Amino acid sequence: MNVRDLELKIKSLDPKAQGEKQELLEAFRQNIKPKDRVDLARLKQRPKAKEIIEAVIENPLFFHGDRYFGEDPSIVGGIGSFNGRAVTFIGTHKGVGLEESVKNNFGMPGPEGYRKSVRLMKQAEKFGRPIFTFIDTPGAYPGIGAEERGQGNAIANAIMEMSGLKVPVICIITGEGCSGGALAIGVGNRILMMENAVYSVLSPEGFASILWKDASRAQEATEVMKLTAEDLMENGIIHRVVPEKLALDKEEFLNYLDPLKEAMEEELESLLELSPEELIEDRSEHFNKIGRF
Repeated sequence: MNVRDLELKIKSLDPKAQGEKQELLEAFRQNIKPKDRVDLARLKQRPKAKEIIEAVIENPLFFHGDRYFGEDPSIVGGIGSFNGRAVTFIGTHKGVGLEESVKNNFGMPGPEGYRKSVRLMKQAEKFGRPIFTFIDTPGAYPGIGAEERGQGNAIANAIMEMSGLKVPVICIITGEGCSGGALAIGVGNRILMMENAVYSVLSPEGFASILWKDASRAQEATEVMKLTAEDLMENGIIHRVVPEKLALDKEEFLNYLDPLKEAMEEELESLLELSPEELIEDRSEHFNKIGRF
């Protein structure tokens, strides 16, 4: 049974049949496959980055523009409060509903978005604010205009600037985390990952197209890419898997964010004990270890 079949079965149940619904969800959880994780990460009802930010950050104030060219709505960011502490937040926002999703390139940022993220990060460093990033993107926008305005340079610069930040950086993969589009706001001291999120060098469709010249083999690709939270934790790519409720309803998901808040608080408290130099070294050590066997 795949995610679509699960949705249809649950919709066919009597709304009062909560027991049957939980049995279906538990049976699905027991037999979940990497392809199912991809489908759950892409689920239309799954809360987008801005919705999660508004649920975990108190009094969020959103900033706009890169101070070079314009505003990119696919990256949202600003300042707010987390457990009484001023923080900076940044997220790749796919958009809610068709109109906003199209406007946001379905969460694929252009160079303006990455330059905006760097502006916010450097501002956070200036004022000593910890940074939280929320990642949910199929990758950077590959359009001609984005390339003309320096997409590759913007991504590379964001990675470089993040590497040297003197404040704690915690990155949370909430849905899809694909390609350099995710890594551009993913160079953190701690990488947290929601249980049903995925994180990979590119999408399964792209992987299958490049490796096998056949995008229809995407499901097969998910089996070999090691893109689930469990795989990435085992391989030392991420630091923590955050439990989530297997929910096909947005409100259910948003009502079960306490584990995420607790993980954010615990990781932040441990990082606040480090000096600026130790934070940079800690970040460097983690990423230098990736890929070494």
